Amino acid sequence: MSAVASPPTQLKPFANEPYTDFTKPDRATAMRAALAKVRSQFGKEYDLLIAGERHRSSSKLESFNPSNPSEIVGVHQKGSEQDARDAVEAACSYFPEWSKLSFEERAGYLLRLGEILRDRKYEFDAWLVFEAGKTWAEAEGDVSEAIDFCEYYARRALKLANPEPTVQLSGERDQMIYIALGVGVIIPPWNFPLAILLGMTAASLVTGNTVIIKPSSETPTVAAKFAEALLEAGFPPQSFSLFTGSGAAIGDILVSHPKTRFISFTGSRDVGLHINELAAKTPKGQLWIKRVIAEMGGKDAIIVDRETEIDQAVAGVLHSAFGYQGQKCSACSRAIVDEAVYDEFLEKLKQKVDKLTVGSSDDFNNYMGPVISRRAKQSILDYIEIGKKEGRLITGGGPAEGEGYFIKPTVIADVDPKARIFQEEIFGPVLAVTKAKNFDHALELANDSEYGLTGAVFTTNPEKINKAKRQFFVGNLYINRKCTGAMVGAHPFGGFNMSGTDSKAGGPDYLLQFVQGKSIAEKVSDSADRRTGI
Repeated sequence: MSAVASPPTQLKPFANEPYTDFTKPDRATAMRAALAKVRSQFGKEYDLLIAGERHRSSSKLESFNPSNPSEIVGVHQKGSEQDARDAVEAACSYFPEWSKLSFEERAGYLLRLGEILRDRKYEFDAWLVFEAGKTWAEAEGDVSEAIDFCEYYARRALKLANPEPTVQLSGERDQMIYIALGVGVIIPPWNFPLAILLGMTAASLVTGNTVIIKPSSETPTVAAKFAEALLEAGFPPQSFSLFTGSGAAIGDILVSHPKTRFISFTGSRDVGLHINELAAKTPKGQLWIKRVIAEMGGKDAIIVDRETEIDQAVAGVLHSAFGYQGQKCSACSRAIVDEAVYDEFLEKLKQKVDKLTVGSSDDFNNYMGPVISRRAKQSILDYIEIGKKEGRLITGGGPAEGEGYFIKPTVIADVDPKARIFQEEIFGPVLAVTKAKNFDHALELANDSEYGLTGAVFTTNPEKINKAKRQFFVGNLYINRKCTGAMVGAHPFGGFNMSGTDSKAGGPDYLLQFVQGKSIAEKVSDSADRRTGI
């Protein structure tokens, strides 16, 4: 096992990684150099990594630049069902070795990983720009969040190493310790292909589990570069596998394997429910109930009250709806606006949306880049056509110019609460605007959803703010600010209902999802024991 110094017993208090200011010429120059360097690596082939062994297959997976789909970003292997079984078996074999390390030792690896990402920040930014279609600012946010997860979870692991003391009974030494679960399957999404991938993987590894990483087929090169960083940080090659390929072909094998102990998933509702159902079954030889940590999307609403600063509300809705082309589970796809300010809000929003620039994500001047794929583009355009029939088109309404998967930011007003574009997750730059009679009615409409991830309220009325805190049923509620941009440590992230298991990534309790508690009582005297209990 690679030698990495244990972290000091006292680390500086956690602080979020600062974002790079690309308006400064030297930093913009450095970013352009990174883009050129990454572009020179387009088309490279990457191996499967199964517990340190490299494999290639006859069947390949290619990823593309959504700003220019003729460009192949990376060539990857399609792992087989037998490869998947081998990965689980290898992870299970190494689990005893990795789990016996102390929390402090494993936290040391994680802190080193954070240093590597910080040193290679522009490079990872560039991979996200090209493979995920992120603008510079969105890519920077993704990599910064990944660094935050390294720093934050390392500190939380040290807390688990020294948990709160239990009550000490007379004549006993009583304690609670936390031990690793076993083999985990990590299934991240394409929209945060570094931050969410790293967050789930880091939480699993730092708590002593071994993992199989199954990245999205849209962004496998980012995952391959992440695997390189894990190895550079000293994580033992046997502690993880990087498994690319069709999720439909091998996902069920990984999830249902009797030696898989838990699944950490972020993605669509339907896939998440399928994973949860499959994991609930107990095949022959399985000794545990599998744990599922799932984040499954949202249909997020922002309420604009009549007692508010309209310009502030417009800005909050704009950035929440159209940042990263609306491809965030936290994105605002429903604006619910008090009828007293409805027309004013729409007029000002249209003016702002019409000024948004859409184009290649490697151009710093573009506010929006492409959606992730041809299939996503067609699905979003189909929803726009539905929306034109369900409401009044205010702006946008079709594809934007260019060879990439570009869509104009679209606003559809006068949408009925039972309309499809009000109820169904679109995952693109489409905003449905609905009129509310008053604040109570707005809350009722906001809660009329099977999801419950994020939401926001713009109002200057303290009583309404307090009512929203009590009655707006979402896992992450924001007051007088946008509903996207959760920060590690400050905004533990996870939702209610069909938005997932509310596991609160980036929060103080998150690592508890990846361990099990063991209570130990040791008799240290001959005092009579007259207690009764379980």
